[in-house]
Amino acid sequence: MKLASDTTAGLWVPLVPSLNAMLARLDSLSSEPRMVVQRQIALSRALQPYLEGGAGALLSPLPQETELANLLFYADFYPQDGQLTLIEQLRDVITEHIPQEERAWLDPLKHSYLDLAEFLSVDEQTQRLVFRSVGDARVYRVPDGAFRKELQPGKVLLTRLIREPGDVEWERAVIAGAVIVLSNEDGRGLLDATLDYRRQVEISAGSFELGEWPEFAKRYGHVLMWTFARMRFAALVDAVNSIHYVAEGGQPYLYALALYDHSEYGYIADMLTGLEGFEREVSVAPPSETATSKGAQHFVQRGASGALKSAVVARLILTATQLWVECDSRERLDAVKHKLAATFGFSLH
Repeated sequence: MKLASDTTAGLWVPLVPSLNAMLARLDSLSSEPRMVVQRQIALSRALQPYLEGGAGALLSPLPQETELANLLFYADFYPQDGQLTLIEQLRDVITEHIPQEERAWLDPLKHSYLDLAEFLSVDEQTQRLVFRSVGDARVYRVPDGAFRKELQPGKVLLTRLIREPGDVEWERAVIAGAVIVLSNEDGRGLLDATLDYRRQVEISAGSFELGEWPEFAKRYGHVLMWTFARMRFAALVDAVNSIHYVAEGGQPYLYALALYDHSEYGYIADMLTGLEGFEREVSVAPPSETATSKGAQHFVQRGASGALKSAVVARLILTATQLWVECDSRERLDAVKHKLAATFGFSLH
C-alpha cells in the first residue's frame, strides 16, 4: 500500500440511516459558536503531525483521517472549558425531540473507540464480516456490504467500530463510515509504534496506569492517528528518495552536490588518479605535462543506471583551490564523501 496516496488508503462504508442522522446532530452541535474553540483543540490534537513545522504544505490529511478526527471529537473528547461532552449534551439536555432509533446509538458511540481491526473472513450464514482487533483480539461481526470487494483477509482497518444497540456480547458492530485500509505489516507496525508511545508515557508517569487496550485506545486514540500520519510522511520521503533523475539521453542527472576547499592541488590530483572506483573522464583532456597552470581535472565513477549499463553516476572536479563532488543520489554522495574523508583526511575541508 502507498501510504502517501490519497486513493489507496481510504475507504468509506455506508452508515445505518439512524446512526448517520445522530452523527449529523452531533456535527451540528459541535459547530455552535460555544463549541468552536473546543472543536479546534480536538481536531488540532488528532491531526497534529500535519500542523507541525509546515508539514501540511507537503501532505494533507486523507478525508477519512479528518472524519476519524471528527469522531474522536464527538465521542472521546472532554471539553477543556467545563462544558459537557457532545454526547452528554445531546443525551441529557433536552432541546428537541430525538427519535428513539437515533438515541439508541448514543451509548454505543460513547463506549466506542478507534481500533485496528484485522479482516478474517466472511460468515456466509449471518452475512457478516469477521474482524479481530490486533490490540486485544476482540472479535467484531460487521454487516456485509459492497465495500468488501476492497478487502482481503489479513488487511487491517484503522477505524471506529460501534456495537449495535442491544448487543450485550459486543460482537455485532458497525463501521462508523471512515476507514483507513492497511496491509497486515503496516497495521501491526502502527500498533507496535503506538505501544512504544504507551510504554514511554507509563515510564514517564512511573506507573502502569493506562489500563487495557480499550481504555488506552479510548483516551489515546489520537496517538493511532499520529502514528499513521507519520507513516505517511515516511512513505513520502522514501518515495522522493527513490526518484531517479535523468538528463538528456537517459544519463543520470548529478544533482547531489558537495564542495571542499583545499591547498594541496598536486597531492590531491595524484591521489585522485588512483582513487578506487574512479577514472579520469575521457571526454576531458588531461592537463599537459608541460603546463604550469593548475587546470581543472575531472574524474568519474561509472555504474548501471536504468537501461544504461555504464553511466556516469558520480563526478569529481578538481580545481586549484576546490574539489567539487556531483552524484546521482544523496546516498551515493554520502558514500563518496566517506571515501574522500578516509583518503584525504583534513586535506579537504
